[in-house]
Amino acid sequence: MTTEALYKELSYVNHSREKRLYYANLVIDNPDLIPKLLDILFMVDDKISCRAAWVFEFMCGENLEACIPYLDLFTAHMHRVHLDSAVRPVAKVCEYLIKAYYSKHENKIKSALLPSHKESIVEACFDWMINDEKIAPKAYAMNTLYLLGNDYDWIHPELVMILERDYQMQSSGFKARARHILKKIKKD
Repeated sequence: MTTEALYKELSYVNHSREKRLYYANLVIDNPDLIPKLLDILFMVDDKISCRAAWVFEFMCGENLEACIPYLDLFTAHMHRVHLDSAVRPVAKVCEYLIKAYYSKHENKIKSALLPSHKESIVEACFDWMINDEKIAPKAYAMNTLYLLGNDYDWIHPELVMILERDYQMQSSGFKARARHILKKIKKD
């Protein structure tokens, strides 16, 4: 399938779990589609890029290791994503990657995720935290940064400062997640 054909197919993707899962499995079964999916995801001003992001998130949720050959591409360009409905799944993929990296169970992400990838994720997560994003990317970013604070001792103090500074102005969902993360940081 060409990039153009995949682009047309993605117009059939909607918010339903069924459609996202169908296309995620299509990509998992045809790994040659992954770079094409990412090319579409990084057409950041195109509404179809959001659908590519949804499919990529579901693909990673089903088979995270499928994205390993494309970690350089993903982490190099994820900061460009700016449409709300694309930012959320990209932030979720970052959380998937970092949860796998710090998992107690052995997995291929632990050796594939390089310091340069983690640094790109840290940068993107802090951007989502300080920019005017919706609650979901901020929540994923909080958790991702909390975990990355295990390796980078400067992250927790910066994260605490942002959470405490923004606490009063944010939604109840943000406040609940922030309280949870702050409690975990203080316990460490």
